[in-house]
Amino acid sequence: MLKQSANPKNVVFLSPSFVLPNDLQKEVTIIDFDLPVFADIKRVLDEMIETNQQSGRIKIDLKNDEAERLAKAALGLTLQEAENAFARAMVEDGRFSIEDVEVVLDEKCQIIKKTEILEYVKTDLRMEDVGGLENLKRWLKKRENSWLDSAQAYGLPAPKGVLITGVPGCGKSLIAKAISAAWQLPLLRLDIGKIFSGLVGSSEENMRKAIKTAEAIAPCILWIDEIEKGFGAVGSSNDSGTSSRVFGSFLTWMQEKTKAVFVVATANNIQALPPEFLRKGRFDEIFFVDLPTRKERSDIFMLHMNRRLKGKAIIGDVQLTGEVMMRLSDQTEGFVGAEIEQVVVSGLFEAFSESRSVKIEDFERSVRNTVPLSVTQAEQIRAIRDWANVRAVAATTLEQRAEYVQPPQKSQAATAADAREDIMASRGGRTVDF
Repeated sequence: MLKQSANPKNVVFLSPSFVLPNDLQKEVTIIDFDLPVFADIKRVLDEMIETNQQSGRIKIDLKNDEAERLAKAALGLTLQEAENAFARAMVEDGRFSIEDVEVVLDEKCQIIKKTEILEYVKTDLRMEDVGGLENLKRWLKKRENSWLDSAQAYGLPAPKGVLITGVPGCGKSLIAKAISAAWQLPLLRLDIGKIFSGLVGSSEENMRKAIKTAEAIAPCILWIDEIEKGFGAVGSSNDSGTSSRVFGSFLTWMQEKTKAVFVVATANNIQALPPEFLRKGRFDEIFFVDLPTRKERSDIFMLHMNRRLKGKAIIGDVQLTGEVMMRLSDQTEGFVGAEIEQVVVSGLFEAFSESRSVKIEDFERSVRNTVPLSVTQAEQIRAIRDWANVRAVAATTLEQRAEYVQPPQKSQAATAADAREDIMASRGGRTVDF
């Protein structure tokens, strides 16, 4: 009837999802409307700022680059959602500043929860709360704000991501959380186990859904913890090729993505990953996190002491000085960060059980009762280092990597001490300083 009508007519169908009968496929042109781009959201933000400045009811404390960051943070929301988020931030305390970026991220959190695949991780962990890893921190600092328009003047693309491998318990997951807080970007955790489903084709669809959601709220950080557990079995014939297809979709996206989704992947056993995953172009850099150096162990002790020892009655005569921290550091040669934290916790339990102030001897006793990973997993650590020597960049600076101090006393049995000394005598990862 439309073709035979005397007056030409156009019919427009609107739908939030694509469902088209087979009979109409040749007659209909499909037009996809994407979410608002940066310019659209920035225009809404500017109008709201101008309106409230004229009225004087809301105090506006935003610089030009800070307004740009707020608009970037709202990407992935509809115009109405973005306007509601900005309005909520303004009325909560009568002031609108860069600190209100958290309000915008809360609105994004609602989108993430609906996917049931991605998890929004809220963290206030700072870079200063991660002991050591100065080389990795410098590399990340140079890429901060590189997703903003100001970076385009240098012809820079948004960074793709970083793969962090190394000894278990040395802070790989902590650094992922610290990046989110330092860059003020939402942190999404992708659980590979939630991707795979028993229905045919659903696993591939879940991966596409996760990628689409991450891109919708870009700029953001996509964190994949222990990625070798999810993709280590690629190529096996036990799942009819499902894992290979899911892995292929993820690889293609990593190579071709244009949205500012910074991927942070961690791996304990990186040798289990397929080789095509490690080549340049997937990640910007591969970092190796080794056992903490003497200075790094001292920093880690100081962090945990300051975090837990707050009352004078608990601290007693203990002086939290660099000299005391170095004393404990010398006795924990070969300990990872997680083991140092447990040394502090165990020492506090000693004091708590006797209802007294803590003493340095409590921590030293805990050190003597601990057998570190550098002893129990000596062969595995050596294998990881051999791999990293030519394939990864050390997360520790060259000056600290060159530092090796023989412990003044051996706290373990002779064979255990020899094994630890053998591990500490050399370090893995290429010596590249940023």
